[in-house]
Amino acid sequence: MVQTIVFQSGKGGYHTYRIPALAVTPRGTLLAFCEGRKHHAGDSGDIDLLMRRSLDHGQTWEPARVLVEGGGDTRGNPCPIVDSRTGVVTLLLTGNEGWATESQIMRGEAPPRTIWTTTSSDEGATWSAPAEISAQVRKPDWRWYATGPCHGIQLADGRLLAPCNHSTGQSEEQMRSHVIFSDDGGATWHLGGVAGDRTDESTVLERADGSLYLNMRNYRGTHRRAYSFSSDRGLTWAPVLEDEALIEPVCQASVARLTTETSGGRNRVLFSNPASTERKNLTVRLSYDECKTWPVAKTIWPGPAAYSDIAVFPDGTIACLFECGESDPRETITLARFTLEWLTDGADRL
Repeated sequence: MVQTIVFQSGKGGYHTYRIPALAVTPRGTLLAFCEGRKHHAGDSGDIDLLMRRSLDHGQTWEPARVLVEGGGDTRGNPCPIVDSRTGVVTLLLTGNEGWATESQIMRGEAPPRTIWTTTSSDEGATWSAPAEISAQVRKPDWRWYATGPCHGIQLADGRLLAPCNHSTGQSEEQMRSHVIFSDDGGATWHLGGVAGDRTDESTVLERADGSLYLNMRNYRGTHRRAYSFSSDRGLTWAPVLEDEALIEPVCQASVARLTTETSGGRNRVLFSNPASTERKNLTVRLSYDECKTWPVAKTIWPGPAAYSDIAVFPDGTIACLFECGESDPRETITLARFTLEWLTDGADRL
């Protein structure tokens, strides 16, 4: 395993970098996104959406670029989706007034969050002007809203699908995960199904049988990840369950496919989160049965750690972009690169 700091708080003109998201293009270009928080570590204020690009599997990086400038307001929650058929990368994000806190938005004391997209058709070299899609994907009574924050997916039939969450009030019972989707390459977007209460930031996977798996941050007080399944491409979701194996401190997580029976001889799914009741011990897990069990688990950062995102290169190398530090998880956003052999201590090979 090789680890490289991609964003370091206090450098590059920003007080803190948070909310990592990761994308790998079909050509193997690595795109790392995050929020650049100018004046403090909090979730509100003057926040820009940033990106760094690597053309050599994360060994070296181009300078950080501002993709969407806050200008005193908040722009963040990056959720990239790669269209494998066209190579176009769609980046979903959200915005709100810089003075507005999450609690104010949830109470209805500030305007609701807005939802935007920007796209790149040249491996992240250039990006389109942000276009607002709030009217397409936000109901009138929804207040707080977040895209991702982690990658979205493309289904086998070409549909682009993003995990999101929203609130209709200030209580945890009024916080819910949902998905949005596009069937025309990101030109237009639609609301999918809503999962159960007391859930929010989520990550999604298409399983081998075509069903969808939504893995969610859980506010039920059990310190276990919540999950649900959809058998209709995300239009509806089954009752929410909890996974006893996936301990969490109430934090964001990421799920991604490594291989399928058709591509690698075996179904393999990856999952990352702080495997603790505290924000520490960033762990990557491996499932061979489409997220039913997680027999492989390996720590990639034992100290303070929080948000993460996973992506896989065309050659099978695994990348995990995560928040970590020596005394606080907001010190850096770091990339770990490793192989299936490292993850499984040589017990499994591609």
